[in-house]
Amino acid sequence: MPLAKLASMGITLPAAPTPIGAYVPAVRTGNLVFVSGQLPLIEGKLPVEYTGKLGFNIQTEGGQAAARQATLNALAILEAQVGLAKISRIVRAAVFVASTPCFTAQPAVANGASELLAEVFGTAGVHARAAVGAVVLPLDACVEVELIVEVSD
Repeated sequence: MPLAKLASMGITLPAAPTPIGAYVPAVRTGNLVFVSGQLPLIEGKLPVEYTGKLGFNIQTEGGQAAARQATLNALAILEAQVGLAKISRIVRAAVFVASTPCFTAQPAVANGASELLAEVFGTAGVHARAAVGAVVLPLDACVEVELIVEVSD
């Protein structure tokens, strides 16, 4: 019961964000759902503390918080599309981190997403992952998170 777990953590899922471009929030094919890249939006807006680059104006802890928020937005999309209770496995997370050339702690930033998924889904939330540095992300966000999940009917 992922929603109950979130509630026990004091977390209410946000409303599923709407796309900021010509794409859909998620696509299901067979028993896999691919969630489009999500930014750390709060109520449809990118907070100033989540704009910029890791290694310049944002510290690792701020990046982790942004990754967590982006993951909550991805979970909100999954709840709206298929229901979190139908998720049988988090397969893969891709975490893009806007960072300076000398910043190398992208994996630590991505832990903000990975640790949340493991806490909410237990062993089914432990996943394969990519943590990638990027020059810039949409809206000057510091983090973007994509998910691939397996669902059961």
